[in-house]
Amino acid sequence: MSAVLYEVDQNVATLRLNQPKSLNAVNPTMIDALLDASSRAADDPKIRAVLVCTTGKHFMAGGDLKWFQDQLALPAQTCRENYDALLEKVQKLALCFQAMEKPVVAAAQGAVAGFGLSLMIAADLVVAAEDAYFTLAYSNIALSPDGGATWTLPRFAGLKKAMEIALLGERFDAPTARTMGLVNRLYPADQVDVEAKKLAVRLAAGPAQAIARTKALINASFDASFKEQLLAEQNSFVGCATHPDFAEGLAAFFQKRRPAYGSRDQETDVRNQIS
Repeated sequence: MSAVLYEVDQNVATLRLNQPKSLNAVNPTMIDALLDASSRAADDPKIRAVLVCTTGKHFMAGGDLKWFQDQLALPAQTCRENYDALLEKVQKLALCFQAMEKPVVAAAQGAVAGFGLSLMIAADLVVAAEDAYFTLAYSNIALSPDGGATWTLPRFAGLKKAMEIALLGERFDAPTARTMGLVNRLYPADQVDVEAKKLAVRLAAGPAQAIARTKALINASFDASFKEQLLAEQNSFVGCATHPDFAEGLAAFFQKRRPAYGSRDQETDVRNQIS
């Protein structure tokens, strides 16, 4: 049984975490499957949005602690090498989500803990169940965070709140997550997947290259001065305005119809053009 199910519908690639008995805990099997599925979606020109969800009642309960414990019985150097190998893939997945030109939507429910929280925050938009619960949890077992959480949390929740979440390892609820900006929309648990899919389909039907440029601009803004960001916005705007999608958007506006955007030009490196 695959640890991640890969489905394509309406130009949306759905990555469905598929180890419900272990609450989708992260081990080499899970991270390899997630990396493969994410890379497949990123490289497929027919895919215009990505949805990450689960087959079970829980999104992800962090790392597979049994796997980590098993490594401690190995020689110290082997243990360290195995930990390094897993974490390199974990970090690569977070980078893939950010660098991917396609928008990534996460549908979170049940337990969202440890790397599960890091993975959720790495998505561009998050739809969560009203009864979902969240915790970074690393400090509870004497670990520091991974998956980009120490980069994303201060930017969404603020420095003091990020410190509280990371150092205390306490659980917080979905309304709190939304107030902090970690979650975009809340729905009853039985509606989360449906509503997240609607959002992904809406994004997939949008102007792909403009969405990709906007995502890249926002992600790059943290490392740019205001003047640099203005120039990047100008270059991106002109690139959008000379793309066929803009002509279609204008035509649809004046003709009072929905625009029908074509597939993005995969040969265009959006990140280079806005830098």
